[in-house]
Amino acid sequence: MKYKKKILCFFLCIALMTGLFPVSAAFAAADWPTDVSISADGGILMDAGSGAILYEKNSREAYYPASITKILTALVILENCDLDETVTFSNEAVNTLEPGASILGARAGDQLSVRECLYALLLQSANEVANALAEHCSGSIDAFAELMNEKARSLGCTSSNFANPSGLNDENHYTSAYDMALISQAAFSNPTFVEIDSTTYYDVPAGKLKQYPDGWRYYAHHRMLKKNDSLYYDGVIGGKTGYTSLAGNTLVTCAERDGLKLIAVVLNGHQTHYSDTKALFDFGFRNFKSVSVAGQDSVYQDIENDLAIGGIHLGGSIRLSVGKNSAVTLPSEGDFSDVSSSLSYTLEEAAPSSAVARIDYTYGDRNVGHAYLEAVNVPAYTPDPSLLAELAESTGAISGTAGADSGLETEETEQADTPESSRADEVGPNVQEKDEKPETADSKAPEKKDRSPVISILIKGISVLAVIAVIGAAIFGFLTYRAHKERAERILRQQRREKRLKKWGYSTKEFDQIMEEHLRSKSQIKKPGLRDRWKK
Repeated sequence: MKYKKKILCFFLCIALMTGLFPVSAAFAAADWPTDVSISADGGILMDAGSGAILYEKNSREAYYPASITKILTALVILENCDLDETVTFSNEAVNTLEPGASILGARAGDQLSVRECLYALLLQSANEVANALAEHCSGSIDAFAELMNEKARSLGCTSSNFANPSGLNDENHYTSAYDMALISQAAFSNPTFVEIDSTTYYDVPAGKLKQYPDGWRYYAHHRMLKKNDSLYYDGVIGGKTGYTSLAGNTLVTCAERDGLKLIAVVLNGHQTHYSDTKALFDFGFRNFKSVSVAGQDSVYQDIENDLAIGGIHLGGSIRLSVGKNSAVTLPSEGDFSDVSSSLSYTLEEAAPSSAVARIDYTYGDRNVGHAYLEAVNVPAYTPDPSLLAELAESTGAISGTAGADSGLETEETEQADTPESSRADEVGPNVQEKDEKPETADSKAPEKKDRSPVISILIKGISVLAVIAVIGAAIFGFLTYRAHKERAERILRQQRREKRLKKWGYSTKEFDQIMEEHLRSKSQIKKPGLRDRWKK
């Protein structure tokens, strides 16, 4: 019995080492951290890079946003107006605000640039500035609200409706923590927005505002951004505060540490909006990390070759590549090998115009990031002119050397012939009869002079042809080798492609048909025709 147990133990060890039995179950994926809570009614923590949700509380419920609305207002203005345009404040913009609303102090007729207005909008939370920007951009507040809702929908927002650019009380003006995180994610990817929103104070130049003819300095309201404030948080990039009687305290904040960029949204807080935000950031930076897809995903890192249309690359064609800046968010103790992926052809409006499919990554049942398969128009291969010039130069150098060597050889031959001719004169009747007049050196000289250039040219020509033949053979051999290598690689790519598509649940024919439909629907992605290739 003991002998049988030893045999079984030995067999199990060998099986584990050789992979007969999978050992992945013994190394379970790290659990998703959950050790955080907030006092606000709604909130969310999102990785701005991957879009992964690290924590959420009532994140899809609708709440009044108050002044964090101005993040969307600024984003719409940045996408539709030039920073140097002049904004003129109307009587309606400055005199239709509810009592106690935050203002810059502008009066009807005052003029500021769009840039100056954006600083007042995001730092001072000036409501008359929000109205003036809306009127400048769209002609009216209602028309601008339509732009706001259109932008929100394009970002994937489904639980929001915006009725004004300021966020002042309106029963038809609401959003969710998740929608606000999507809006903030887009805003904090805009360099101009970040430049303005990360500023702690701004000076209104003298002569700009009638109420402040000598100029005026105002400060950002977000306390976590100020280093001299007790609520300062290391790594904070920017954000926006908000408060109304209906909304309570609202707060959006973006912070980054060690390559992990997080967005925290707190809705309907009860004087705990800052402590809730700090708790969310501490939780996120302590428990998570951002991992690049390109550096980790062995399945997709060769996709440009493995998923070529039709499995081959010939001349100018459309190829597939994965977005290079894609990342996933994992627990600090997690590993990319624990991530699963799936392919989808349903693309949202915010997807790149060249995208033909989307790869979604999951960790357990959580979405931790995504990447896009993008169609790239690749021109046909043309040899590098510098390489051709270098080849021509090296060929000429070899030919010249061969010619020089031929000339030396000819000269030595002529010198060797002279003694032989002298010996021939001494031989006698076998070479020349006695009664014939012997040829002198002078009589032979012209003949030698005529023969030497011909021989030299022939030898040089033969040398050049030999060098050309060697180079031609080398080029032919290289092209043949490359053709065989490309054919072998093409077959291998096709096999990997078929295997991968089978894993995703698609046949090669189905995948190619879907690809063709997507590419046909995108007019800007055009496969070069015969005429285009001829022009190249």
